[in-house]
Amino acid sequence: MATVLSGTSGALYYKPAGTSGTFKAADVTNASNSINVGTFLNFKVNDKVSFTAGGGTLPGGLAEGTPVFVLTYTASTGATTFAATAGGSELALADDGTDGTSPFGIDYTEFQSVANVRSWSFEVTREEIDVTTIGSTLGQAAPFRTFISGFADGTGSAEVYFTDDDTGISARLIEDVTQRNQAGATFKLYMDAVVSAGTPNDAASRSISVEAVLTSASYAVTPDDAQAVSISFRPTAAPTFDFAKS
Repeated sequence: MATVLSGTSGALYYKPAGTSGTFKAADVTNASNSINVGTFLNFKVNDKVSFTAGGGTLPGGLAEGTPVFVLTYTASTGATTFAATAGGSELALADDGTDGTSPFGIDYTEFQSVANVRSWSFEVTREEIDVTTIGSTLGQAAPFRTFISGFADGTGSAEVYFTDDDTGISARLIEDVTQRNQAGATFKLYMDAVVSAGTPNDAASRSISVEAVLTSASYAVTPDDAQAVSISFRPTAAPTFDFAKS
């Protein structure tokens, strides 16, 4: 007999908006160990990031598959420095690197658990395309229209409790609705998060991954309820549905 899942094992994980960028060798200043990763993004101190080489060679001191941490980021100039560990010393860049067929990439590395989520929802819909034809032989009953399915779309929401901790990922999620450049915003919605060593075991969990744009935040305050913010989002690419346990 199948076991019916309940919402008690659900969870929401998130990568912040504005934490995906590109740059070229000309954007690297190895004399000051800084890289212009793009202006007015949303990188914060101690964000864990990874790089892609785009077919070229990354600046000396960086390597694909080896995450580093943001040490400083100046939004108005895009200048960013890094450290090998969170809060560590400035990482030295030995050279500017060599451009490849695509720009270098920088992305927020790992999903973070949004601990103050009351609930989340995600709805997938399909367009209906009318392909009814005329000219068939009429009978006693009225003919029925014929439809085929068209493009898919999705909408999602999450209700997040507002707390006095303005450093957590939940506060960042709430603030990200107003982030102009939302590249990198990604939700991982778990139906049943099976946690191993403090992180979800994706081979044993069921989830939906959604690259998204955040579209609204609804704030309300009442004397008798905990303060919660309702966040709405839409996918920017086809979601990934992982409902099988391997």
